[in-house]
Amino acid sequence: MAFLLTSPAFSHGKPIPASYTGEGKNISPPLQWTDPHESAQSFALICDDPDAPGGNWVHWVIYGIPGEARSLDEATPADAQLPGGARNGVNSWNRLGYGGPMPPSGTHRYFFKLYALDTALGLKPGASKEQLLKAMQGHVIAMTELMGTYMRKP
Repeated sequence: MAFLLTSPAFSHGKPIPASYTGEGKNISPPLQWTDPHESAQSFALICDDPDAPGGNWVHWVIYGIPGEARSLDEATPADAQLPGGARNGVNSWNRLGYGGPMPPSGTHRYFFKLYALDTALGLKPGASKEQLLKAMQGHVIAMTELMGTYMRKP
């Protein structure tokens, strides 16, 4: 069975509803995934926008998601440490947790990349995308992604 990341809020390649953006409630969308592999000990998720004018803009970094988890709730709190052990990292606004799409112009793509890991990383809350990627080296057993789009209202 394939490792798949989905959302009941939007389909792959389709627009992200405004409530999950900077123009709406600015809350994280609900995410769900299938079983990746029996050896998955934890998960990490990075959401970024490669279409940002200054280069890749990071919207969410979360890791330490327990290996038995199969979802992240809508409006996942921006707390440093979450119940169950997950930890929020910093986004490109230098804030913990999710920051929704708010592109300056045009339609942008937002990639939610979920990594199944063979270990619990032990990173403290507040790690950057780069720190997470470095810590994950050699531990990724599967990866899946969900891409949504968004264009600001004129």
